[in-house]
Amino acid sequence: MTTMFAVLRSARKSLARLALVAGALALAACQPGPIGGGTGPSIDTRAPVPVALLVPGGSDQPGDALLAKSLENAARLAISDLDGVAIDLRVYNTAGDAGRAGQVAREAVSDGAKIILGPVYAQAANAAGLAAASRNVNVLSFSNNTGIAGGNVFVLGRTFDNTAERLVRYAQAEGRSRIMIVHDQTVAGETGREAIQRAIYNAGAIRAGTASYEFSQNGVVQAIPAITEAVDANQPDALFLTADTSGALPLLAQLLPENGVKTDTTKFIGLTRWDIPASTLALPGVQGGWFALPDPALNDRFRARYETAFGEGAHPIAGLAYDGIAAIGALVRQGNRDALTAAALTQPSGFVGVDGIFRLRQDGTNERGLAVAEIRDNQVFVIDPAPRSFGGAGF
Repeated sequence: MTTMFAVLRSARKSLARLALVAGALALAACQPGPIGGGTGPSIDTRAPVPVALLVPGGSDQPGDALLAKSLENAARLAISDLDGVAIDLRVYNTAGDAGRAGQVAREAVSDGAKIILGPVYAQAANAAGLAAASRNVNVLSFSNNTGIAGGNVFVLGRTFDNTAERLVRYAQAEGRSRIMIVHDQTVAGETGREAIQRAIYNAGAIRAGTASYEFSQNGVVQAIPAITEAVDANQPDALFLTADTSGALPLLAQLLPENGVKTDTTKFIGLTRWDIPASTLALPGVQGGWFALPDPALNDRFRARYETAFGEGAHPIAGLAYDGIAAIGALVRQGNRDALTAAALTQPSGFVGVDGIFRLRQDGTNERGLAVAEIRDNQVFVIDPAPRSFGGAGF
């Protein structure tokens, strides 16, 4: 149990810092998205399009330098793949700080940027959006925090709502419509609970109870009897967990089955990636469990190309920078001066990125085509492929 406590404590420290890492969505910003603006500037279709990339370079936080480098590498890889479109990429360091992000966003717009790609952290993205709104410049942030979306700010990160909608609809299609929610008593856990509740309502499924636990080893242990009693009382056929692999998931996956929750009759479903790290796949409690992930074929192809080009692995969210450039390039290629307006960015047909199809919504959030995977015999099997177009299966 000592090791698990260390894992939970480490995860708790990271919640307030990360926007997302490997699908563990830590949503912490509370400011609303910028109001007004968001239409977008006109561009000169005969000249390279100035694009500002805001990355957390210069931060004193561990990992930010690597993240900044990986995002820039992915953006440049995307630019090299564009056909007939010239992008003038200009990189600005935010130091992972909201005040600095607002300052460099104003600088980028003054330098002529027609659109801002980034930054990562929610409060920094919110500040950049506020700074760029008066100049009618849109921001494609790498955050997954839908609380900052709106106006001229769009979030590219994979959101709880998108994942919850995909998994609830799949569960219902498989005859599992009584869904119980089990969540952390954290900002991320409560936000995840709300996303699952919305997905259950939207799908016409049944919320068969909700249970929570304090985010600590002792908190999880103490909550197990109440969770198992609620399962017995409510008889759900699926248990939707907000826990991630660096937090409470390993402990829940061990203790719930040991205390009588049968995973064959009550399917475990995860709001986060259960395949990172790979050691999680060996946990007995996750066998038969479902989670969502980006289109594996496209994602694997991107990671292989990135490693070949740069001699190292891509950061888990590096693909968002590629996606942003890919979307910009696809729109600019059409030759319209209004290619970077909100109306253009939110075209219903969407775009194809390194993780599959995605599209930006008018409220600043996004939809992504996700696959549903199941863990069997310590391996990941895709049981419902990611959709390749909007309006088909999975949407």
